[in-house]
Amino acid sequence: MAMEKRPGTTLVIVGHGSTTNPDSSEPNHRLADAIRERGIFDQVLCCFWKEEPSMREVMHSISSSEVYIVPNFISEGYFTQTVIPRELELEGPITRRNGMTIRYCEPVGNHPSMTEVLLKRARETAPGVPTKETSLLIVGHGTNLNDNSAKAAKTQARLLSELGLYAEVLPTYMEEAPLISDWAAMTTQQHVVVIPFFISDGLHSYQDIPVLLGIREEVGPAASQSEVFQSNPNHLQGKELYYGSAIGTDPMMADVILDQVKAFDDHEDRLPEKPESVTA
Repeated sequence: MAMEKRPGTTLVIVGHGSTTNPDSSEPNHRLADAIRERGIFDQVLCCFWKEEPSMREVMHSISSSEVYIVPNFISEGYFTQTVIPRELELEGPITRRNGMTIRYCEPVGNHPSMTEVLLKRARETAPGVPTKETSLLIVGHGTNLNDNSAKAAKTQARLLSELGLYAEVLPTYMEEAPLISDWAAMTTQQHVVVIPFFISDGLHSYQDIPVLLGIREEVGPAASQSEVFQSNPNHLQGKELYYGSAIGTDPMMADVILDQVKAFDDHEDRLPEKPESVTA
């Protein structure tokens, strides 16, 4: 169901950004444009940690008294729990200051509707391939420093597996077991679909993972200049391997962002908040 218009409201989409990858911020701008076209909010703004406009700068561009902040991140972690609240001077889920009410939503990767986005991307990556004869791999980063990204991939793999559409759905990682480099040994099916559980087609999806899969012998160009996503199927290790682009590039992510806004509203009466603060 389409979201009703929210006059006097601004939506801010927060991304990581990159000083080295020109494709990193593109999904955020495309999603902002798509939501802006729906005319729901008075403003739809983007800001970044590693690019302009910064989080501190974007707050000066807001002309509304009601503000929703949605982190365009796969999982809870250092950026959503520490960096964004610090940079935006948030006091919790709800911050009231200078006549403005700021609502801090959960990251997009936490919303259940991500499962449908992953399913859509998997089908588009291997059109016509029978899912009952296909192994679907969801690739997260994985790290010993923060297991939240691994947890998010594991949760989505479980939800997709419960649908019973694919022969098997497995979470895999770049930096922890089960490693994506072992994809052939861990899958039982002739057809294998690999979907990167990342927001943008950054270094991981267009350089690192193709090498780990064996599609490439060395890292290649930026995603906007790469054909790695158009080479399907890849005939490797006796199997047909289909490799999709990062999940965050899917147009359906606009709906996931709006779903997080709605989810906040549905639970707002249970959220703690502090008295309004006034800054000079």
